[in-house]
Amino acid sequence: MSDTPTGALTATTTLAGRGIRLSRRNLDAVITSMMLPIMLMLVFVYFFGGAIDTGTRYVTYVVPGVLVLCAGFGAAGTALSVSEDMRLGVVDRFRTLDVGGTSFLAGHVAASVTRNALSTTLVLGAAFAIGFRPAASAGGWLAAIGLLLAYITAVSWLSAAIGLLTRTPEAAGAVTFAMMFLPYPSSAFVPIDTMPGWLHGFAEHQPVTPLIESMRGLLLDQPVGNSPWIALGWCAGLLALAVTASGFLFRLRTR
Repeated sequence: MSDTPTGALTATTTLAGRGIRLSRRNLDAVITSMMLPIMLMLVFVYFFGGAIDTGTRYVTYVVPGVLVLCAGFGAAGTALSVSEDMRLGVVDRFRTLDVGGTSFLAGHVAASVTRNALSTTLVLGAAFAIGFRPAASAGGWLAAIGLLLAYITAVSWLSAAIGLLTRTPEAAGAVTFAMMFLPYPSSAFVPIDTMPGWLHGFAEHQPVTPLIESMRGLLLDQPVGNSPWIALGWCAGLLALAVTASGFLFRLRTR
């Protein structure tokens, strides 16, 4: 079935549907990944926002970072689901049906992107409810959504590679914590120049900072410079690394 492009696409679509159905059976994890970013946004806006000077309303400043944080939380679930399938031997059953490793992993990634699209919509709805008022044009919205989808896809593949690398879902969850932590030492919640000097280099030159700066500028209809291209470069690099590593690890784990 997976020997042709059409067969691979069919297998990927089928496995993506399986991943979404499994998510419905694990609602507690799905609800947590959706609600935690909303709760963090409320905490930062109402508890800390009054003490942080960003030159604009804090809710306007923080929402792009929360959207990226939400993407990290949602993508982390891919590592758990891949690790669980490997632990239970489910992948061996798929291989007897001639489902290749690429289709197996792409199905998990497609399910992750779908879940993230829903959680992002919920976060945006909550942001509008507490006063977020973007000024983006239709083109700005499309560009911001495209950047976020590129990041979600890249980190979902990276999460899939982590699921193959680790031997248990618990270990997969522990490793993906680093990925979920990235928005904190960035410009997501406070301007970088307010951080200690020794942290500036990392905060300015890590994957999520140009992504957040791009989304913030696009949603607020402000100049973004070359930040979108830097963000896309990071996403492309992470995606290439993750897909290559996933293919190698899948062959290693299933030989």
